[in-house]
Amino acid sequence: MTSPRFLTAPDGTRFRDLDHDGVMAPYENPRLGVEERVDDLLGRLSLEEKAGLMFQTVIEVGDDGQVLEAPGKISKSPTTTVVAHKMMNHFNVHAIRTARQAASWNNNLQALAETTPHGIPVTISTDPRHAFVENTGVAFSAGPFSQWPEGLGLAALDDVDTVREFAEVARREYVAVGIRAALHPQIDLATEPRWGRQAQTLGQDAERVTAFTAAYLQGFQGDELGPDSVACTTKHFPGGGPQLGGEDAHFPYGREQVYPGGMFDYHLEPFREAIRRGTAAMMPYYGMPVGLDVDGERIEEVGFGYNRQIVTGLLREKLGYDGVVVTDWELVNDNHVGDQVLPARAWGVEHLTATERMEKILDAGSDQFGGEECVDMLLDLVRSGRVSEARLDDSVRRLLRVKFQLGLFDDPYVDVDEAERIVGNAEFRALGERAQARSLTVLVNEERDGRPVLPLEPVGAVYVEGFRADEVAELGRTVADPAEAGLALVRIGAPFDPRDDLFLEAWFHQGSLEFAPGLVYRLNQIAASCPLVIVVNLDRPAILTPFVGHAAAIVADYGSSSTAVLDALTGRVAPRGRLPIEIPRSMDAVRSSREDVPSDTGDPVFPVHHGLDLAGAMATVSQRG
Repeated sequence: MTSPRFLTAPDGTRFRDLDHDGVMAPYENPRLGVEERVDDLLGRLSLEEKAGLMFQTVIEVGDDGQVLEAPGKISKSPTTTVVAHKMMNHFNVHAIRTARQAASWNNNLQALAETTPHGIPVTISTDPRHAFVENTGVAFSAGPFSQWPEGLGLAALDDVDTVREFAEVARREYVAVGIRAALHPQIDLATEPRWGRQAQTLGQDAERVTAFTAAYLQGFQGDELGPDSVACTTKHFPGGGPQLGGEDAHFPYGREQVYPGGMFDYHLEPFREAIRRGTAAMMPYYGMPVGLDVDGERIEEVGFGYNRQIVTGLLREKLGYDGVVVTDWELVNDNHVGDQVLPARAWGVEHLTATERMEKILDAGSDQFGGEECVDMLLDLVRSGRVSEARLDDSVRRLLRVKFQLGLFDDPYVDVDEAERIVGNAEFRALGERAQARSLTVLVNEERDGRPVLPLEPVGAVYVEGFRADEVAELGRTVADPAEAGLALVRIGAPFDPRDDLFLEAWFHQGSLEFAPGLVYRLNQIAASCPLVIVVNLDRPAILTPFVGHAAAIVADYGSSSTAVLDALTGRVAPRGRLPIEIPRSMDAVRSSREDVPSDTGDPVFPVHHGLDLAGAMATVSQRG
């Protein structure tokens, strides 16, 4: 689809004639430099247009690719309201059913944006959507896109080339449907075992995460932002991992971020690399630092998004970052969804009014309010003289620069048929499935009858949990009684404490890492009947101690299909994963550890980077085959 406003100038330059007068304004001219185009457009914008640029909120897709003209399940306003009346043009897209739906919707949304005074194109962003976790506040499962392991699985491969390959594939799929901004990578260091947001991180090792960050940004952005790039928002500055007691800062009980081991600089290391690599945007976390000194200065105990010492003093002035800073979602207003509420993450400034919170965020140095659409509040701050229009200009300049660099002003539309060919194609899916299988980490592989249990071979009869009978048919017929089986194959998830009071809370896996005693007893009874292979999904570390010495094999996955798991277990694809996080021996060890210190649980049952090499056994299987 192309817009009727595309014209060709006498010199051959194709431009969007947004005024319908056949005259190319400087900001419409793709042959001019980005800064010239930004300067020209900034001088033309009304206060209302500037304010609209400084908000990014959730948007939802119509079933057939139409724009929604009613509030959605989570989005608060009709699309025309936020685009044409509030002048907003940055949106975080939620559920996507098909590539055609998403591409058609992008084109319809961009056509709507062209009806605004200067036709500023929309930048569509997304949380991660190439893996398995489905959590409206964090990530989406792959749907029509190719499916890869979670970030922890990419880290388990310990291969920067695979990280770059993933990022390049994801970039091509995003661009095909019009998604031009990624609200990732999430490069927080997973040093607190209980923290509920580890699955999308790249592990706890700052040196390795730094290397992965470079590859990730290269794959999405390239050497510099351009028409084929996806602009990355790297998060969560200055590192969201060391949450007090592992409780997440989405929720009031998790607001405090602590550094009992004095490791603040350690958590900064990957962000320094992101700045060197030109990340388009940075997102501070919700967490409120407690008792933190940086360069001899005590840091104010307010959430990082409100914290001028962190955003302006550290990020901008000391580290020299001049890209976009977008707050995490809903620092200003509470979020009401159905009969639940999620209070504004105004940690340390709960006493301030919404207007005062907005003012403090601006003073801290952020450019854009995430998860908000209260444009009138910002306009009132400027009109009352409490915030200058020049302050808005600083942020608007950064935001426009990214749009121009991405080529959105030149052509924001996509080819719907091409989107269907690219998104989730056979090649991309095969790459993702292979990465899933290779990322599996073999923690225990005992010998039975003179050979290791893995790789698996046919046993005649198999007892299974977490797999369908047809998925394991190559191993034997399934039986209901482990005593009749030659092998038991059980797949489980890491434990957590279910919670469902606040909005989003039910989707977060938090609390204890210990398995319920009934499950432990039952699985160990199975292990007494026949060799037991446990596959555990590690979205957080799990206390696996009770199974060691009972299970014949223990394998970790970080987001893998049943097919990928069985490919690895049977040797069709050699698992090569190494733990990107340590596996603590007990909850007492976890409670005694320091939140900001990696590998601090004393005597872990499996240390970071542990993983058994099955190359020899796999070679034997290959020769037999």
